[in-house]
Amino acid sequence: MKEDGIILNIDKPAGITSFQVVREVRRITGMKKVGHAGTLDPAATGVLIVLVGRGATKRFAEFADLAKTYETTFRLGIRSTTHDLDGEILTDEPVEIDTAHLQQALSHYRGTFEQVPPMYSAKKRNGRRLYKLAQKGKSVEREPARVTIHELRLLDHRGRDVRLRITCSKGTYIRALARDLGNDLETHAVVADLTRTAVGEYQLEDATPLADLEREWNFLAA
Repeated sequence: MKEDGIILNIDKPAGITSFQVVREVRRITGMKKVGHAGTLDPAATGVLIVLVGRGATKRFAEFADLAKTYETTFRLGIRSTTHDLDGEILTDEPVEIDTAHLQQALSHYRGTFEQVPPMYSAKKRNGRRLYKLAQKGKSVEREPARVTIHELRLLDHRGRDVRLRITCSKGTYIRALARDLGNDLETHAVVADLTRTAVGEYQLEDATPLADLEREWNFLAA
C-alpha cells in the first residue's frame, strides 16, 4: 500500500476545510503522505478525493484535472464579501426574476469562457494568497482564467432561490459564477449551499462520510 497508495472518496461535511479532512485522514491511517485533489470551501459538502501514500499523491494532477459536478443553490438579491453566505452580507434586497430571463442569462455560461477568481480564494498574487489579502480588506486585480462548463442545468427556481446542476473543468469557481450571474441579472447572487456530487467517475453515493472513515479503516486493517 505504501508504494501504490490508496484513493479515498470522502464525503466532506460542512464546517471544516479540505486540509482539516487531510489532517484527519493522516491521523486515522498513520500515513504522512496524504493530500487532496480539489479544494472544497468550508461550507461545501460532498466528494473530496484524498490521496493516501506516495504512489497516490504522485497522481495528483490526474485527479485534479477531472471534471467536477455540483448541485448548488444561488440566492438572488444578496451580495457578500465571499460570494456565499459565510461572508459579510453587504446587500440584501428583494428581487423578482422570471425563469425565461434566468435561462437566457444561464446560457452565457455554457462552454468555455474567462472567469475572474474571487478575492476569497487560494489563488496567489505576488506570492501571497488572495484570501489573505481579502481578510485585510484589500482587493487586487486578478488575472482571468479559462474555464469550461460542460453542463449547466436549471433544476428549480422558486422566489430568490435558483437550484442548479453544474459540471465544470478544474479551476472553476462556483462562487464566481454566482457573482457573475447576479451581475448579468442586474442584481446580486451568492452561493447558499454547495454539494460536489462527482469528481470524474467518483460519485457521492459511493463516498465514505468522514465520520465513518476511522471505523471502516480499522475494519480493513484488522
